[in-house]
Amino acid sequence: MNAQENVLPIKGSDRVTARQDARLGNILEENGKLDAAGVERVLELQRVEKLRFGEAALHLGLVTSDDLRGAVAKQYDFPHLLPGKGSVGAELVVAYAPFHPRAEELRALRTQVQIRWANIGIKKRMLAIASPGPAEGRSYTAANLAVAFSQLGLHTLLIDADLRMPRQHRIFNVAGGIGLSTVLTGRADSSAVVTVPEFGKLSLLPAGECPPNPQELLLRPIFDSLLEELGAAFDVILFDTPPARLYADAQSLAFRSGSVLVLARKDHTPCADTTSVISGLNDAGAQIVGTVLNAF
Repeated sequence: MNAQENVLPIKGSDRVTARQDARLGNILEENGKLDAAGVERVLELQRVEKLRFGEAALHLGLVTSDDLRGAVAKQYDFPHLLPGKGSVGAELVVAYAPFHPRAEELRALRTQVQIRWANIGIKKRMLAIASPGPAEGRSYTAANLAVAFSQLGLHTLLIDADLRMPRQHRIFNVAGGIGLSTVLTGRADSSAVVTVPEFGKLSLLPAGECPPNPQELLLRPIFDSLLEELGAAFDVILFDTPPARLYADAQSLAFRSGSVLVLARKDHTPCADTTSVISGLNDAGAQIVGTVLNAF
């Protein structure tokens, strides 16, 4: 998965957010693409030629196909961002380029995870994203999956549980000083969870400061209490994790989440490492809901 590939841009307002039961003409007017007189011209042509509103607006040359595409996405409750306009990182391909092939692959992955959850009867919808080593795409996949779940209208929480080299606060452009590590040491509470304003149903718990004892913190009983509280507030909780071959943190997180998605990077991750990690996660009592070969 490569966020830097050429993508199909979506033109429109700087921020495309969901609004239910909105008429296309109203949305285009709110986005500054049509004025009241333009809406009336479109409606008149629509009546005469029996066209859909968007077709009539395009025929009159009052809007572009990209303007229309952005308005339709908003009408169908599909929040996304426009390239170069949002405050979050460009690697969020599901947010910035929802029609890109990589975004479709991530949505397919989301669907497969939901199917596995249903098939094996998992009701506690928590998922750890794990892989054997560094630079294999865990943070990228976790961040994009979190956006994808929120686009379903599910209250989604992404927890950056990589207390060694966290990245999610940079991807989502939020302060990283307060987060999971400060909660687990009793210096903060669940209010450390921050909403991602571009996606109203998506929240993030950053990693916080990097502690000297991450594995010990993740094993504290306060973590169980935190997850019980958060599990009642969110439909889906995802965990970004540190490399499973290097640290035992991932096994602890897999145990608490109950289900794991294992990544490997093509031409980078040794097969033996992947097999070893899967075995270790199984031993931790976690359910492997899928494996992903990341080609980037």
